[in-house]
Amino acid sequence: MNIFVGSLPFKLQEADLREIFEEHGEVASVKIITDKFSGRSKGFGFVEMPNDAEAQAAIDELNGAEVDGRTIVVNKAEERKEAPRRNNFRNDHRGGYQGNNRRY
Repeated sequence: MNIFVGSLPFKLQEADLREIFEEHGEVASVKIITDKFSGRSKGFGFVEMPNDAEAQAAIDELNGAEVDGRTIVVNKAEERKEAPRRNNFRNDHRGGYQGNNRRY
């Protein structure tokens, strides 16, 4: 089961998060989301646990728990929905100024 963990302390490392969840069962992977430019934590991440019963026990136990002075949010991660496709205005030939159709 993929688990969302929010409101994380910004200094928390992936190894620390793994350790917290390993108290409740086997952890397959841990990923704290970081800003791609600064590399700093965005304050949330994901933990994947292969055993659903252990994962649910971890969610029940850790949701609302305090970690380094912050109350964390822990719940089952929602599947990522694909964003609707947007029309590309350059290929939408419904009139308007086309730029290259003028002759001088």
